[in-house]
Amino acid sequence: MTTAELHTLTGAYALHALPESELRAFERHLEDCEACTQEVRELSATAARMGLAVAETPPREMRERVLREITTVRQEPPAHGRRERSGGSGRTGRWSRFALAACLAAAAAFGGVAAWQNQVAQDARQEANQAQRQNQQLAQVISAPDARTSSGELTGGAHGTVVVSRSENRAVFLASGMGRPPNGKVYQLWFNDQGTMRSAGLMDPSATDDAVLLKGSLDQASGMGITVEPSGGSAEPTSDPVALMDFPTA
Repeated sequence: MTTAELHTLTGAYALHALPESELRAFERHLEDCEACTQEVRELSATAARMGLAVAETPPREMRERVLREITTVRQEPPAHGRRERSGGSGRTGRWSRFALAACLAAAAAFGGVAAWQNQVAQDARQEANQAQRQNQQLAQVISAPDARTSSGELTGGAHGTVVVSRSENRAVFLASGMGRPPNGKVYQLWFNDQGTMRSAGLMDPSATDDAVLLKGSLDQASGMGITVEPSGGSAEPTSDPVALMDFPTA
């Protein structure tokens, strides 16, 4: 395997997708190639974030409610310790009616809680499914056989890597150490179509490290740019670019 071929295996290595023979060759190559080592580090961090993105965390309110209610719920005594009564006094009958009313009220209340929890769970599943689909697309681009990478320093000491796959017709941008945009602003990504900028989506304004699947296809784009735009993004750039990066060539 040639050195040029080894350079293309960073994505597959980060996703543990190399066969044993290529794995050994690539790990020997990593000992002498700082550029591939840096790319593997960034792609591995991205893979870890992709896994975390689809994890579902129960609502905080659910844990607090359970902990609160277990202190008030009396454990039912064993059956052999209870005395069976037939008939019973009027007082017993009144308490039974009160207990029944309390149970009905509790059932109604918990029915509302259950409906709320079900909606929360559905929303969480939808978000998780959406994140999983995006992560699958990220992985397809990063591990594509023709994936090519290009890295560079951004303003403020940040580092950026773009991964391009012509067969997938998509690109991924990986950022590390990005400073947060000003309040009410967001980083917007752009395809550079031979000098014409085409919107490629927004970055998470709260993330200093991010992995973004550029929105849209590569088509004839020769590179990408990043600008600071109002929250929600703009139809065209309204500020000087924070960074301009050329796409790697085949």
